[in-house]
Amino acid sequence: MRLTVFGATGAVGQEVVRQALAAGHEVTAVVRDPARLPVGLRGAALHAVVPLGDEPAVRGAVAGRDAVLSGLGARGRKAGDVTERLTVRVLEAMESEGVRRLLVVSAAPVGPEPADDPLLDRVVRRVIGVVLKEVYADLTRMEAALAASATDWTSVRPPKLTNGPLTGAYRTVVGGTPRSGRSLARADVAHAMLALIDEPAAVKQGVGVAY
Repeated sequence: MRLTVFGATGAVGQEVVRQALAAGHEVTAVVRDPARLPVGLRGAALHAVVPLGDEPAVRGAVAGRDAVLSGLGARGRKAGDVTERLTVRVLEAMESEGVRRLLVVSAAPVGPEPADDPLLDRVVRRVIGVVLKEVYADLTRMEAALAASATDWTSVRPPKLTNGPLTGAYRTVVGGTPRSGRSLARADVAHAMLALIDEPAAVKQGVGVAY
């Protein structure tokens, strides 16, 4: 497939690029600063790296693509509107070029809380929700922008992210959140995003992913 990856210098974005290249896909990386993309990720299949601020280049990067994947997000607790704003930029480029399939990284607290979650998990979820209030508000607005768009979007919603190895042994719930889902390696988030590209049930849905 021909894929475009936004936020390719981020921890999840790098994993998406790495795994996509390993699977034989052709990848274009769109980043804030092309110099930050690790040299080890560059190869014949990574045929272009364009800066996120170059609107014509971004439109060219998504034109004719089979899917667009985004690891865009805030780098700290003070999110402002960064994820929403950058995702809207992606949506505008995709809609201008008639590209439909989009997968983004969101977060578990943006999705519905499992009705049977243990008390401890519910308490922890609420505490984290207070600490990362701005981040989750930004992600909620981003998902609203997705829902209002013409794209065939999927929002992948992991819980706490770790730097563990790729396992492929995670749970997914389309339209929901895995019970007691407490963590997921960034490598497995990337794996889930790539696996969901061709999943019809995931179109225009949030998908909870967790161990």
